[in-house]
Amino acid sequence: MTTARTPSSARVTILMAVYNGSDNLHEQLDSLAGQTHRNWRLVASDDDSRDGSAELIRRFGAAGHEVHLRRGPCQGAAENFLSLIRALPEYGAENGWTAFSDQDDVWLPDKLHLAMSMLWEHPQDAPALYCSRTWITDARLEGRRLSMARPKPPGFRNALVQNVVAGNTIVLNPAATRLVSEAAQEAGKIVIHDWWIYQIVTGAGGTVLHDDRPTLLYRQHAVNQIGANDTFRARMVRVGMILQGRFKEWNDINIAALAGSAHRFAPEERQVYETFAALRCHSVPRRLADLLRLGLYRQSRVSTVALWISALIGRL
Repeated sequence: MTTARTPSSARVTILMAVYNGSDNLHEQLDSLAGQTHRNWRLVASDDDSRDGSAELIRRFGAAGHEVHLRRGPCQGAAENFLSLIRALPEYGAENGWTAFSDQDDVWLPDKLHLAMSMLWEHPQDAPALYCSRTWITDARLEGRRLSMARPKPPGFRNALVQNVVAGNTIVLNPAATRLVSEAAQEAGKIVIHDWWIYQIVTGAGGTVLHDDRPTLLYRQHAVNQIGANDTFRARMVRVGMILQGRFKEWNDINIAALAGSAHRFAPEERQVYETFAALRCHSVPRRLADLLRLGLYRQSRVSTVALWISALIGRL
């Protein structure tokens, strides 16, 4: 358990997955250095970049910042982040505060301060996850627009069928860090780390603190791993993915990844998980009845309708 007595004294371990990010990495590193919350260290995992990314990180460390650079597993961003979570005990950080950073964003100066201030009001022995809205920009950090609001509260019944937690904004309190650090040893393949974290924390009865204040510039470019979902076209693309079967593939992966950690879930959430995993193989009438009984939900009406259609046609 952390021994910090105030938010400003709490040490935050920042986890960053890196792969050929040199075009924008220096701006992100500069934004870490500019945080008003000064007590942090960076653990970066580089997937054998060929563009000098690792050298940029080494120079950042040589400039006086605490930096630990690891070699990544070279199996994509999700596995790279998962490897970082699994490595937390190597740095004595499995019981501390943890933040997640993409390689190409720019954090606003008070990002960590805002997160720590909100999390500090929550009992540190109960899992809590902070996340926030972002300023979505183009590749040159221009044309700011605010990311989508979340009209419905976050929770496990949402997490099973939708990710609303932006990974580049996540900060975990000590109890949540310990939870995901242990669960990461039990997980196999995951779709993406932020969705898995959202599911694990809410499944264990933890709290999600969603901040409507944007805390970073979320750069959109041609090689974004996921990308923003704030336009009508982007939302229709996501709906199309649900109906075409991609959603079913993701659910297959998520259910398998959560299986090893289901013993950590609160009783009600474990029952929800087990019912959801089973209903996908049931007849259409029973599948729809179980889905209605579970009360699973997505954030918009259109995507909720797509959820029900996917259950109807066997692509849930």
